[in-house]
Amino acid sequence: MKFTLESRSDINLIRGYGEGEVRINELVQHAPCIVTAQQLVLDWSARALATLTVADLEQIFALQPDLVLLGTGPKQRFPDRVIRQAFAARNVGLEVMDLGAACRTYNLLVQEERRVAAALFLS
Repeated sequence: MKFTLESRSDINLIRGYGEGEVRINELVQHAPCIVTAQQLVLDWSARALATLTVADLEQIFALQPDLVLLGTGPKQRFPDRVIRQAFAARNVGLEVMDLGAACRTYNLLVQEERRVAAALFLS
């Protein structure tokens, strides 16, 4: 799906997503990534939701978001309880949704200047 937005050019926006990919600004990414208004983590250590560890979350927490949108691929799938507890322990909000919903929600919140990060699994 493609998005068309009249928006600020000084922030990272998700311009589209599809099977196995996400387009952030003009970059097409084919692996899990983390997106914030000012930063892209394209070499995220996490490879799949099923193998996500608390150690993988450190790259997210280092960005100091208030809220993390966890995009879990084409379907909404929930991470292990240990992962959810790690967010609660850091007082960082966690919303789990499918990839499309995470991309759309990220774009809305980042344009409201919220401290949001999208942690995206593409499949």
